Amino acid sequence: MTKLLSINNYYYRRGGAETVFFEHNRLFEGIGWMVIPFSMHHTKNLPCQWSEYFVEEVEFGVNYSLRQKLKKIPKVIYSLEAQRKIGKLIDRVRPSIAHAHNIYHHISPSILTVLKQREIPIILTLHDLKLICPAYTMLTHDGVCERCKHGAIYNVIRHRCISNSVILSGIIYTENLVNRILDSYRRNVDRFVVPSRFYLDKMVEAGWDRNRFVYIPNFIDVNQYQPNYLPGESFLYFGRLHRSKGLSTLIRAAAMARVPLRIAGTGPEEPALRKLSNQLGAKVAFLGFLSGEALHDEIRQARATVLPSEWYENAPLSVMESYAFGKPVIGADIGGIPELIRNQETGNVFKSGDAADLARILSDYATSDKRLMEMGREGRNWIDQQFSVDRYRERILELYSEI
Repeated sequence: MTKLLSINNYYYRRGGAETVFFEHNRLFEGIGWMVIPFSMHHTKNLPCQWSEYFVEEVEFGVNYSLRQKLKKIPKVIYSLEAQRKIGKLIDRVRPSIAHAHNIYHHISPSILTVLKQREIPIILTLHDLKLICPAYTMLTHDGVCERCKHGAIYNVIRHRCISNSVILSGIIYTENLVNRILDSYRRNVDRFVVPSRFYLDKMVEAGWDRNRFVYIPNFIDVNQYQPNYLPGESFLYFGRLHRSKGLSTLIRAAAMARVPLRIAGTGPEEPALRKLSNQLGAKVAFLGFLSGEALHDEIRQARATVLPSEWYENAPLSVMESYAFGKPVIGADIGGIPELIRNQETGNVFKSGDAADLARILSDYATSDKRLMEMGREGRNWIDQQFSVDRYRERILELYSEI
């Protein structure tokens, strides 16, 4: 039996990376592979028979005691505990291949050395830009930032990129510096999977060898989504309410176009966004956090979904989910978003941060029912052909065979 060691910081559906992690595991269990997870203990974790090998929780934002903090800092930088535990797990299961997703700050790249020493092939999916940006987002107080791209990682402290804290930023600077000195990623990882061509290009711009990367886009199981091609009344944004998401631009555009907007999600920007909406007299409904069928119903009933990001998104699953429900997508021309939108066919792209440009498209969509239905069908077909479960599994299996 082929055994896959599947690695990720969190063992619950926390975000897009975790969704890919769990769905990847499910796909390979479905073809008879034995999937062995390695992760971090957490109160929200799903049950797992391998949890005895998980590492101790290290969570930013938790009010640990001073003693606990001092104990956890070395684990963020280079975890010896993770090395020990993954070594024991390897001894027990003898995996054929290891596929890691998000590992830094919690598990740490220390495990890569152990896997390499045991001659286990290693794949790492890049869900963000951590390898060239210590803060992983290429975003700081003054917007999109590439200051660290060519190695000037002291900027993470200078600009307080982690929670606006010198101390936390200093810890992450040290973590990044140590793993650059050890060459943890270049030396140990066999191939990097990149879900967007944009991220691949950024890695090459930073000096990485293009041959180390394989472009494999994310996927959606369309059979789990019942589409509704009939356009609804309101536009919809669903996701975190954070300044990087461009929601103030979206609210301004909705006010200019005089169209109804629904926002599903929570986050630190919510009070400011509510205030802005009231000031502009925009027709915005804040729905709070939604998940499962409640969120799915909102997407089905939308006119179109909008992704107005103002940072380097990778390959947002929200675009694919919208297509799966038969909805066109209006997206900002930043990061990997334009790769997922065929302009005028499955949606439209607008200039990131430009409320007037977005308002123009919203106004156009407000009176184009037949065209929106055609776009919804085209998006659904595109997902089914190029971003399906089968296409993803074929691409991954080809990569696994290669290494």
